[in-house]
Amino acid sequence: MSAWQLVKKTLVAIGRPVTVSIKTLFKLDWKLLMWSIILLSVSLGMRWTYQNVFANLPDVNKIYNPPKLSTKILDRNGSLLYKFYVGENRVWVPINKIPKSLVEATLAIEDKSFYQHGGLSIKGMMMALYYNLFKKDGENNLRGGSTITQQLVKNVFLSDEKTFTRKIKEVILAIEIEKKLSKDEILERYFNQVGYGGETYGAEEASLKYFGKDVWEINEAEATFLAGLPAAPSSYSPFGINPDFAYIRQKHVIDEMVNAKFIDQNKADQLKNQKITIFNNRPEMKAPHFVFYIKDYLEKRLGYASLATLGLTIKTSLDLPTQEMAEKIVKEEIDGVKNLGISNGAAMVVDPKTGEILAMVGSKDYYAKDIDGQFNVTTGLRQPGSSIKPINYLLALTNNNWTLASTIDDGPITYQIQGQKPYSPQNYNGKYMGQVTLRTALGSSLNIPSVKLLAADGIQNMIDLGQKMGITTWEPKNRFGLSLALGAGEVKMVEMTNAYSIFANMGEKTEINPVLEISNYLGEKIYSEETTQSQVVDPKGAFLIDNVLSDNGARTPIFGPNSKLKIEGKTVAVKTGTTNSLKDNWCIGWTPNVLVAAWVGNNDGRPMNWVASGVSGATPIWNRIIKKMLEGKSDQTWQVPTGVVKQNVCGRDEFFIDGTQKNVQCPPSPIPTPTIN
Repeated sequence: MSAWQLVKKTLVAIGRPVTVSIKTLFKLDWKLLMWSIILLSVSLGMRWTYQNVFANLPDVNKIYNPPKLSTKILDRNGSLLYKFYVGENRVWVPINKIPKSLVEATLAIEDKSFYQHGGLSIKGMMMALYYNLFKKDGENNLRGGSTITQQLVKNVFLSDEKTFTRKIKEVILAIEIEKKLSKDEILERYFNQVGYGGETYGAEEASLKYFGKDVWEINEAEATFLAGLPAAPSSYSPFGINPDFAYIRQKHVIDEMVNAKFIDQNKADQLKNQKITIFNNRPEMKAPHFVFYIKDYLEKRLGYASLATLGLTIKTSLDLPTQEMAEKIVKEEIDGVKNLGISNGAAMVVDPKTGEILAMVGSKDYYAKDIDGQFNVTTGLRQPGSSIKPINYLLALTNNNWTLASTIDDGPITYQIQGQKPYSPQNYNGKYMGQVTLRTALGSSLNIPSVKLLAADGIQNMIDLGQKMGITTWEPKNRFGLSLALGAGEVKMVEMTNAYSIFANMGEKTEINPVLEISNYLGEKIYSEETTQSQVVDPKGAFLIDNVLSDNGARTPIFGPNSKLKIEGKTVAVKTGTTNSLKDNWCIGWTPNVLVAAWVGNNDGRPMNWVASGVSGATPIWNRIIKKMLEGKSDQTWQVPTGVVKQNVCGRDEFFIDGTQKNVQCPPSPIPTPTIN
């Protein structure tokens, strides 16, 4: 039915005669057609606008959500170790830390009427259109008409596509943002969102990259330089193919500051003549093994997933000067023993009272090509050799069957174990010392007495004690034999340092705790160090181990009176360990306030040509590090705990857990003091 037929039918229905001329009919059809087209166009336009603009409009309330923010890993003193980020390297700073000069320079070049408009600047868009059509003299001088609010909207919600639809969305969202945020809140988000070149986002990160300092420390000339970058970061980059564009742009920013009456011409001339030094700061990762250990710790232990986008500030326990000292020593010592078939070394420094890791050196060089330098030996599995013996002796001394004055035969023995080859342990030097006290046996690290003790006290009991002290790698338990007494069970250095801190703490276990505090991007503290302590070992037994391992006389028969295990003027308990296959060499030593562990070997398990505990290998690394840690500090000793007595038995003074001295059976004649062979 035509429009005219519809009209005609309607008029008849209401009883009016139809007397319309052909001319009127013609005019009426065209008017109705015109209005129909208009109505249809409006209807279609509204439908298109709804479907393509309003239906897909981002939630403006997401403006309150932080962007992707880099997570900073700091040492205990606030020194930056590394930043984790994905795509956009950005650190949030509040508006009150953005210098006035940078704010004014940015407003001058980007949006002079920022404080007057409600999100849009019609004048700015018209001026930009006129300039781009008639006055531009090169591609790099194109001007945009978007306000700072519109630029913020584009960065937060939209892409860089140049379409009519995107522009409409930008306009709508800009108006909404102006209703929700104050001008300073908009500026704060702008300075933290906008790109300044490459992966550098936000004014703070840009300042660190180009000038090597925080944004609140930049001068006025540097501020004008930064303000010019966001319009076209790749074109204006001082590291691009046309670095002069950056300085031309800076001068243009200064001229616009004069036009905006932020500065006068004299000041402008001064700024143009002021020299700007540009750095290309590419942050080098410091303490890399520790940094990735922390990342894993945060994700698995504290539950911080997507770490690289959370904008956290992690203050760790690491002390960077101590770390750098330890790294230097490890590298120098490993370089000096290449001829011994030793290609790698590792070390840790721990505060046993707090469980804080002060240094973690996972290899001689994280970037080493001759080895897998990125492999972290401190968290890997290695055999501890004789360095595991203190746990075995602790078991013996606390089960009331043995004392430090008890004698044991350091002589040949063979164990016949069903279904296995006969086991005949040997001492490191291949010799025997006959009847020795447990003090001498432990201090001189004799192998045969250690195996005999384990055979008497039980393999499963040693495993249980080790696990109680924090060793998690001795599973399943039934896979171990008597060779566990000599370090056949693999361990992690990070767990050994934790376990041996128990000796330093007189039986109290303090869990390894490498994180001091965590703050969010607003600077609010959301996590503080949690020190977990528990008494897991009898302090009497811990004292006896400390006393023996700090007794230079007890180790003299094997190591001599002046080995590198002796720290002059300091009371230091220390234990070495070398596997029979020469694959691993350890040295772990402690005072009440510091513990140092060192290791040398080859990542691939290849045996070393030669290494002598107490002389070469890990011991020189340990010796140099612990000397540095104790330098200038008074000697610290362990106080004799209640229940431990000193008594002369069998002609010698010895410490006993009170009541156990009666178990000592003195030999027919005094045992002579062993001498080194």
